[in-house]
Amino acid sequence: MSDSNSTHPDRRTFLQIAGALVGASVTGTGAQGTPAVTTQPAGTLSAGFAAPPIPEVRIGFVGVGGQGGSHVRNMLGVPGVRITAVCDIAEDRVKLMQKWVVAAGQKEPTGYARGPRDFERLCETEDLDLVFNATPWEWHVPVCVAAMKNGKHAATEVPAAMTLDDCWQLVEHAEKHRKHCVMMENCNYDRPEMMVFNMVRQGIFGEILHAEGGYLHDLRSIKFANRGEGLWRRAWASKVNANLYPTHGLGPVANCMDINRGDRFEYLVSMSGPSRGLQAWAREHYPADAPQRSEKFVLGDVNVSLIRTARGRTIYVSHDTNLPRPYSRIHLVQGTKGIFQGYPDRVYVEGRSPEHRWEEAKAYLAQYDHPLWTDLTKTAEGAGHGGMDYIEDYRLIKCLREGLPTDMNVYDAAALSAVVHLSERSNAHRSSAVDFPDFTRGRWRSTQPLGVVRA
Repeated sequence: MSDSNSTHPDRRTFLQIAGALVGASVTGTGAQGTPAVTTQPAGTLSAGFAAPPIPEVRIGFVGVGGQGGSHVRNMLGVPGVRITAVCDIAEDRVKLMQKWVVAAGQKEPTGYARGPRDFERLCETEDLDLVFNATPWEWHVPVCVAAMKNGKHAATEVPAAMTLDDCWQLVEHAEKHRKHCVMMENCNYDRPEMMVFNMVRQGIFGEILHAEGGYLHDLRSIKFANRGEGLWRRAWASKVNANLYPTHGLGPVANCMDINRGDRFEYLVSMSGPSRGLQAWAREHYPADAPQRSEKFVLGDVNVSLIRTARGRTIYVSHDTNLPRPYSRIHLVQGTKGIFQGYPDRVYVEGRSPEHRWEEAKAYLAQYDHPLWTDLTKTAEGAGHGGMDYIEDYRLIKCLREGLPTDMNVYDAAALSAVVHLSERSNAHRSSAVDFPDFTRGRWRSTQPLGVVRA
């Protein structure tokens, strides 16, 4: 993914120059001499794309480790779901999921465990409505593309893609095949984030001008583990210096700022500090001759990125997973009448809060708790990540069953995920500003903002 020379055109810019794509293209030069990404020809999805209703959603799961298995368990409790296929490189995980499905009263799903590309056989042979993808990052796009090519909707864990080319692949295939491609950003559904979204919709904070989010999580022991994410996640730190995992912090505040629905990300600047944390952890936990002690990493321990939107608003996004620290996603939303700041959750509303003093956010929960949480609290109890995973899964299935636009669409998946590649590009060129592609091709101006919905 490394972008060693940002003045070279990307794949689509080259194809447009060569005339390989239909339709006029508009090119320009971004700030500091970096290339603006070329406008793409109009696609086929409407701004509020909704597929025909599916009374019973037949799902095939690809990747059923920790997070994928959690989604399987959630879906077994969501009305109108039938799990008909399960795929993983670990056959024991496939067999375990089959047992879970049978124990829930459904027919045993077909198992696929013939290697890392067996998802292609699943997509080609199974009669499914949705392929749900919880694989390592590098497989997100191949699985989603295979699903859409074979007439299935796609849902993927985060980030949806790691390069701009892959972001465009998702957009192009969703448009060509007229299928949903949803990034399952569970933090959009956490209770504080949804309360803030409800408060924003009711105008409590006034006009929203600035937001902050991040992924600040000590993952050192997880990255060096001999199972789960340790088998693949540490490798990314050896090859990419970027804001590597932006969507948890960015997704909820992007919704509050109507990104792709009245505003859009326009350009980004990014900066990383030194890489020290993983090397230090390896020295402290492995003997001198252990291979982990000789691994080299390029990922800066702390990355900070700034995004400016088309309407002139600002967003701060940070990434810090290699240093000792308590968990935080920051979660700050600042408006002309007040502010919310997370970790710890606190609120200040002008004219309501004591002057120049924070209030605990729980004082606002009774009045502004999001209806999805008031409706589903008991049902979601015990589900992953405090219940937000269940609400996320429930909401996707409800939209598919009722033929509604999904809360997050392929354009959102692409825009949020693009931060990875754009931050790498900016960081490699002395924090030069780099332009976001407009994945919506102008539709952000007319797309209606997300509303407050019930279960």
